[in-house]
Amino acid sequence: MKEVVPSPPAIVRNDVAAVQSLFQQNVVPSYGRFDIVLSHGVGSYLYDVTGKRYLDLGGGIAVSSLGHAHPAIVEALTDQARKVIHSSNFYYHESQGRLAQSLVNLIGPGKCFFGNSGVEANEGLFKLARKFGHDEGRFEILTTINSFHGRTLAGIAATGQEKVKKGFEPMVPGFRQVLYDDLEAMTAAISPATVAIMVEGVQGEGGVTPASPEYLLGLRRLCDEKKLLLFMDGVQCGHFRTGRFQSFQRILEGTANDFLPDAISMAKSLGGGFPIGAFWVRAPYADLLSAGTHGTTFGGSPLACSVALSILQVIQRENLGENARRVGDFLKNGLLALREKYPGVVQNARGLGLMIGLELTPNISNLPGETSKTQAVRFANLLHAAGLLTIPAGAQILRFLPPLNLRQSEAEEGLKIVESVVARLAA
Repeated sequence: MKEVVPSPPAIVRNDVAAVQSLFQQNVVPSYGRFDIVLSHGVGSYLYDVTGKRYLDLGGGIAVSSLGHAHPAIVEALTDQARKVIHSSNFYYHESQGRLAQSLVNLIGPGKCFFGNSGVEANEGLFKLARKFGHDEGRFEILTTINSFHGRTLAGIAATGQEKVKKGFEPMVPGFRQVLYDDLEAMTAAISPATVAIMVEGVQGEGGVTPASPEYLLGLRRLCDEKKLLLFMDGVQCGHFRTGRFQSFQRILEGTANDFLPDAISMAKSLGGGFPIGAFWVRAPYADLLSAGTHGTTFGGSPLACSVALSILQVIQRENLGENARRVGDFLKNGLLALREKYPGVVQNARGLGLMIGLELTPNISNLPGETSKTQAVRFANLLHAAGLLTIPAGAQILRFLPPLNLRQSEAEEGLKIVESVVARLAA
């Protein structure tokens, strides 16, 4: 009888260690990365190379507006790639014009410029302010404490967090920070050099803190009185994340006003993962940056604009702004219920739509992990082990920034995972 030789066992590779080794040897270590090596994603879920599934409630920091591998994005990418990917901004192409028209229709009369990221969009606004105030010698932009406006040299000078500035002094001149949501502080800070005020409708990196209606309306009056430009950084809190296209539209619902900022920066959810940034400028300032005063090589490419257009079409067709409100309220209320049930672990939950912050109680005694890491990072690691991704913000806040098409059943799943971790710490 012929002996059957068994098949050799499958070769088991330690893909986690291999990929991490590639990073350690070849990638600049400018990020504190979690020990997760991702493989692929579908919808609201991501998978690592070991096959473990995670419910992604971090959304790539508010980027994955339609989740992962959405058919509309895949189709837009492949269809446009077969035509033309890049052509430079020396030429016209329809998708950039149509995307600009769509954004103008969602905001108000004005014009758009397209770049590649949120900080590029903010840099464009800084230049707009300098151009506006140049002949009068005005150049200073007032921003707020705990704000975040990007990591270029001007971006960190504008940002109201000292940790991002360390090691990069001296700061680019022309920026000062005052208390957020404090109209008196902003009024008192205005100097003869001040030309603009820049705020987030909801501070994201600063801990998911929404502005009050009175603050935004007061800033508009103040800027009109002092001949200042009012800028809104909508990079994280924009693009329907709060339930309206821009967060100020949600915050000011129910107030009798015709509020418009003078310019808005956008990125993140705009491209759903494909790099694109933009800023909108209202009339009469929309032509201040004339030919030769600002530019970009890759910004506003046919490929980027086609993807952004496809995302807008899905959001509007499926009414995902309303979904962000409904599912976001469900998720926030569930987190607030944990505060009542486990006050020793959960201190608060706040936010608008699908931009929610979970604030941990300080000094949780039995929170595992290296004490050199913040409570937020250590809590995030526990959530990872349980199959949930979130984004830390500051020392003790976790951000929930999931896809705009998150299902209520997925929000329920996320709440169960969060409660399982909280309950273990409360025991």
